[in-house]
Formats: sequence, C-alpha cells, structure tokens
Amino acid sequence: MENKAPYKVKRIDVLHGAHEVLLNREDAEDLGLRTQDRVKVVLAKGKSLSAVVGITDTLVSKGEAGAFIKLWKDLNLEDGEKVDIVPTSRPASIDFVRKKIYGNAWSQNEINTIVDDIAFGNLSDIELAAYTTAVNINGMNMDEITWLTMAMVRTGETLDWEISPILDVHSIGGVPGNKYAPITVSIVAANGLTIPKTSSRAISSAAGTADIMEVVCNVEHDAQSIKKIAQRVGGALVWGGGMNLAPADDAIIRVEYPLSLDPPGQVLASVMAKKKAVGAEYCVIDIPMGEGTKISTSEDARRLASDFIILGERIGVTTRCAITYGGQPVGRAVGPALEIREVLSVLEGVKEPNSIIEKSLSIAGILLELGGLARPDRGIELAKKTLESGRALKKFKEIIDAQGGNPDIKAKDIMLGKYTYDLPSPKDGYIEAINNRAIIKIARSAGSPRDKGAGIVLRFKKGEGAEKGEPLLTIYADKKRKLEDAKTLASKLQPIRVEGMILGEVVG
Repeated sequence: MENKAPYKVKRIDVLHGAHEVLLNREDAEDLGLRTQDRVKVVLAKGKSLSAVVGITDTLVSKGEAGAFIKLWKDLNLEDGEKVDIVPTSRPASIDFVRKKIYGNAWSQNEINTIVDDIAFGNLSDIELAAYTTAVNINGMNMDEITWLTMAMVRTGETLDWEISPILDVHSIGGVPGNKYAPITVSIVAANGLTIPKTSSRAISSAAGTADIMEVVCNVEHDAQSIKKIAQRVGGALVWGGGMNLAPADDAIIRVEYPLSLDPPGQVLASVMAKKKAVGAEYCVIDIPMGEGTKISTSEDARRLASDFIILGERIGVTTRCAITYGGQPVGRAVGPALEIREVLSVLEGVKEPNSIIEKSLSIAGILLELGGLARPDRGIELAKKTLESGRALKKFKEIIDAQGGNPDIKAKDIMLGKYTYDLPSPKDGYIEAINNRAIIKIARSAGSPRDKGAGIVLRFKKGEGAEKGEPLLTIYADKKRKLEDAKTLASKLQPIRVEGMILGEVVG
C-alpha cells in the first residue's frame, strides 16, 4: 500500500548505524506499518533508500517523516523537503541471520548479501545484535571467515602503495593497559619502514589504541590522509572507523560494545579485513593469554594463532602471531590519558614498567625481522637500540605532529581525572592475583574510555608485597558521580587479591 501524499521531511538528530525514518502513529497505521518494518524513502528526483520504521505520537506530526542522521546525510535531504514513503519487503539478510541462529553455515553469496546490507545501513541495531549473538554462539568455519573478510574489504576503501614492504600490527585485546602499539609503531617507523596502523576504539576493554592516541592528536583521518601521513613520517596511529575501511566491521563493533561480545570468527575477519584494506603485506597479531583474557589457555591461543596465519595466507597477508602474557594488566596504567602518559614516559627513557617495555620491544623486533632489517631472533636488539637512543621518541613526536597534535607534549603535560580514590589493602601480604575483568569494569565505571582522564593506576603488581592500608590502586575520574560509582564497584569486586606471607601452619 503506497502513501496517498508526500511527506514533509524533518531531521532527527540521532545517529544510528541503519537508515531509519520516524512516522507519526496515524500515518503508520494508514500505511499498515509497524515498528521495524521497511519502507523506501523516495525523493522527487527519483533517488531512494530503504529505511527501518520507527513510530511516535509526538516527535513528528501527521504528514511528517523524521529522518535520522544517516538517512538524512545519505539522501542529502533538506528540511521541509517532500518525500514519498513506500512500504517494501525486509532484507533477505534477516533470513540469513536466522539461519545462523539455528546453527547452519552461510554460503558466500549469503555472506556478501549480509555484509552489503550492514555496510549500506539496511539492518537495524536489533538485527545487528542478532547477527553478533548468532556468530558468537554458533561460530563460523574458515570458508565463512574468509568470505566475510573479503566482503568487508570490498565494501570499503582500500589503500594502494607504491612502496614495499607495508607492515601492520594488531592485538585481539582482552588485557587492560595493552598500550604497546604507539611504542612499537614508533620503533618500526624510526627504522625507515612503513607501518600505517589502524586501530579500533574499545569494545570490551577500558581503552583501545585509538582512544589512547586521541588524547594527544587527531585519530580520525580518511584513507588518503593516512597514506600521506605514513608516506611523510613512516607511521600512523589512527582510528580505522574514520577511514571507511571495512565499514561493515565498524557497524558490527558498535553493537558489540554494549553487549561486550567479541566472537572469535568475527575477530579474525575484523582484524584481517582492516589489514588487507590498508594494504598491509606483513602483519603481527598480538594474542594476550591468561586468566581474565579472551584466551585463557595455551591450546586456545595456538589454535587462534593458526587461524590467523591460515586466514592471512588465504587473503595474501603474511602473518605472524605473538602469544603474550595477559594474566594481569600490561604496565600499571589503564585508561586513555593514563596510558598515553605511560607510553610517553617509556619513550622519554623511564625504565619501567618492564612489562610494557618488554612487550613493545618484542613485537617491534618481529616486525623489523619481517621488514628485512634484522636477522631472525635479532630484531629485538635493534628495537632496544632504537628506543634507548631516543629515535623512537623523535618518531612518535613526528607522528603526533602529522596527525594534528602538539609534538612537544611530554608525559607530565597529560591531564588526568581530577577526582581520585585509593583502594586500600585489607591486610599485610603479597599480591596473589589481579582480576583483569574487574579492573576493566571499574575503569569503565569511572568513565573510560569516553572520559579521557578516567581510569586506574595499579600501585602493586603480582608478587609484590603490600602493607595493610596501603593503596593497591588509584581510580581517576573526570566526574565526581562516576568516581563514586567506580569506588562502590571496586569495594564490591576487590580486583586485587592479597594473601598473607604464611599460607598455612603445620603443628607437630
């Protein structure tokens, strides 16, 4: 049933991943529409897009059609413009998602259709959440993952380079404070190699690399900008979502975040699609392993590493994996401003925390070997010399400058949250364990990563001794209310377990 008269369009300032149109209830009933039905929004000049229907009694009047931001921009609408609303069928992708919910494998054509619909905004957030949940529960085989990877590359921009080799690095995440990338990229670029590192924002963690870098420079650059930056200074540290690289992946990540889901098959496709799209020839994947991470056992880590290497072979990206220790946070800082301050401190010459220095050097060493600048097992030596000489700091400042930041910024200049709370040790003893998931929950409760100054500084790590009343960690927050939320959560979760020096007593 078609509409009887054109509708006057009205902008609705809400940004969703899908094209959405808001109708007055009376108009929706006249058209026989319900919430989540599909319509075509048709302009007088003939251009049209499919949109998901929302229904309201108050936000738009009868005869009006409210266009959410994505629909408004993609149709280039103007306030008061007349559009036709024509009921249409729902995308076939929804049936394909139901197929995966019931545990069945997808064909290549089905995956191409799903990715096209995600990239072009044809699926609502509810439908995207169903997709993510189905993949999380039932998984994908390697054929499906390969098809998904290449479909995500096909729907976005890609970078072509006149130079070689192009390197990249990525972590699957899961361990808080995993801030190796700015140090590693700076070391690699300082040695004349090209490494245009694209990063995600936090999904299930307290801060992603893009969140960290955003404290000191702009991370939102289009594809040609990142190419110019990398050609100019050798390295870049940018948000992949700002470049339209694999846009379907960014839409999926947006719904994964509130669900705190990161399905293994989706992780493989997500990471490698971005690497392929950016033109990487060689890539190192960091797989943190340990209690409280995404990968808890050596067997699972090696299986995932094998999958990354196989997928890399299938799509033409030579891939090596580093299985790294993730049983406690990397370094002592968790949260955007706190982490970039720790990064700058290391680059400026501070000799701790050892965990972040060792990890950054090790991964940089592998990349230097892949890039042909060091013999096997000798890359870490070159990486260490680059860091200790100050060349990595100089290169990091060049990257900050190229991305629109202040190259003269120092660790001491980083502004932290003004509200703080110290969690005291309940007794004398040593640190037996640090709960990664609890640390992440507390940091996010404090406002990280949206509030850049929010996060946690660990005052003790595993094996270190603490006295009763000493602060085990300090919570930082930009807002007093969020500090109180984080304080309450920390008291409840007790993320750091302290044991006495005497574990038991035997009496003869």
